[in-house]
Amino acid sequence: MGARQTYVLAAGTAFPGPLVDNAALAARFGTTGAWQQWVDTFIGTRTRHLAVDPETGKSHASLADLGEEAGRKALAGAGLGAGDIDLVVMGSATPDQLMPATVNLIADRLGIDEVPTYQLQSGCTGAVQALDLARQLLSTGRHRNALVLGGDVCVKHLDFDTDFATLPPAQQVNFILFGDGAGATVLSTDPGPEAVELRHVFVRLVGLGRPPGQVVEWFGVADRDDDRAPVLEDYKAIEESVPGMAAEVLDELLGELDWSRTDLDYLLPPQLSGKMTANIVERLEAPEAHEVSCVADTGNIGNAMPFVQLEKVLPWLVQGDRVAGIAIESSKWIKSGFAVEKH
Repeated sequence: MGARQTYVLAAGTAFPGPLVDNAALAARFGTTGAWQQWVDTFIGTRTRHLAVDPETGKSHASLADLGEEAGRKALAGAGLGAGDIDLVVMGSATPDQLMPATVNLIADRLGIDEVPTYQLQSGCTGAVQALDLARQLLSTGRHRNALVLGGDVCVKHLDFDTDFATLPPAQQVNFILFGDGAGATVLSTDPGPEAVELRHVFVRLVGLGRPPGQVVEWFGVADRDDDRAPVLEDYKAIEESVPGMAAEVLDELLGELDWSRTDLDYLLPPQLSGKMTANIVERLEAPEAHEVSCVADTGNIGNAMPFVQLEKVLPWLVQGDRVAGIAIESSKWIKSGFAVEKH
């Protein structure tokens, strides 16, 4: 029996709390108007959702809360119930706990049981890695419907009570770049009435010998007082490397499918920051493709982002439309991409 085709039935997303704009961050940290102007101009991210209120420290939601909401939306959009799902895969860099796995908490809340579940820990390519694994497992014929999840709650690694002015740029930038959220999609070997085929997915580690572009620590009781920074971001290295890596991903996707850039109807580029994403899109040189971006409004929401983009683009597709999605993981440099086509 040959490999089965895989179809995207629906996508759903979830965000915590109200939007937090740059003015609110500036006020929280007591920075000047020049700082906010610099963020608006050179970073280009205007707002973000945060799972913790930066003023009060009150939690709005956990990753499990967000994943449950996104999963319910995706299932409803696909017209399926918990009993129809026979595989669950999740990608995240920031699970709620080391154990139990967040994917299993979400499955339990959704009423999904007696099925294989997998949680992949990775940066911004984790969602595509989850898509890739689910697609491969579905292609064997052992499973029919998969719920694929991705999301991150990055705010738990940030201390809003810190003296912001004393932080080096590699730590300051994390308060600006990141937001929190989760997304989900339902994949199936059954095309359904509106067939959107997942044509190709690939993931490739390319970090041999390269220092990390981002480091996120996980502290335990023994080292919680360590003086290591919880999050470090080499923004310059990312800014220099990601546009070229994204172009390589697009070239590989198009080559695999024998598509040209002019065949693309929609482009889902990496969502690092408003300014950086604009630079990436320019480098991708696909001017006829409609860009699907949201990072300026949501912040970089890590493994939720591909599903946010899919949720936006799926209702727009008409027969023959072709979509390319790209995600780059800069902690140890992973390239990933996926392509869908409406039949």
